[in-house]
Amino acid sequence: MKIKNILVTQPQPVEFEKSPYGELSRKFNVTITFREFISIEGIQAKDFRKDRINILDYSAVIFTSKNAVDHFFRICKEMRVDVPDAMKYFSISESTAYYLQKYVQYRKRKVFHSKENYLTLLELIKKHKNEKFLLPCSDVHKQEIPKMLEENKIIYKKAIIYRTMSSDLSDVNIGNFDLIVFFSPSGISALVKNFPGYKQNNTIIGAFGPSTAKAIEDAGLQLNISAPSQTAPSMTMALDQFLQNELKKK
Repeated sequence: MKIKNILVTQPQPVEFEKSPYGELSRKFNVTITFREFISIEGIQAKDFRKDRINILDYSAVIFTSKNAVDHFFRICKEMRVDVPDAMKYFSISESTAYYLQKYVQYRKRKVFHSKENYLTLLELIKKHKNEKFLLPCSDVHKQEIPKMLEENKIIYKKAIIYRTMSSDLSDVNIGNFDLIVFFSPSGISALVKNFPGYKQNNTIIGAFGPSTAKAIEDAGLQLNISAPSQTAPSMTMALDQFLQNELKKK
């Protein structure tokens, strides 16, 4: 089938033209629309205190998104916690690591990042296994990292600092898109909530991460594109490979 319109269920990159999505748009002459399927609400400090987590008991923080970065430092400010300069930060991607500059002085000796790959992130963490790790996350979060940390006996604690909720998508004509890309189970929940009785028909669906893939299948939908993989560690690389294969079919 001819792919003309792609829906990415995430915010648009700040510099779209210079991003991998911009390159995909030019390379395959496709229109890429960005629309967040989920919205974020911060947990208030008074509610966070109920979990009895002392942030200063931990020497390292694991960030899986920019949302986690923002809400971690927000909760620290609200609780008047001065994060020590010696704190180490482990990020899922380079962009998330550089985003830390908004809050801390960036030093390579304390900021580490993978390339949007959980296994690479785990290898970085294992090199610092004597640290005590804090994992700021949403009330709805992917299980890959907690599972890997537990399997490798890494000392860590989950800190629920924000909530993930379905966005109002009444302005979206979901049938206009030939390909839709999801990045979390919450995105699938938003699809089901906003479009009751949704039929996939010929729409191609992509997923980033095993938990997202499972949510797609649990919703009775067909998964066509999956990342990360050995040949496509990022979603944009997986899309590139799929679109390239589609061109070869002509």
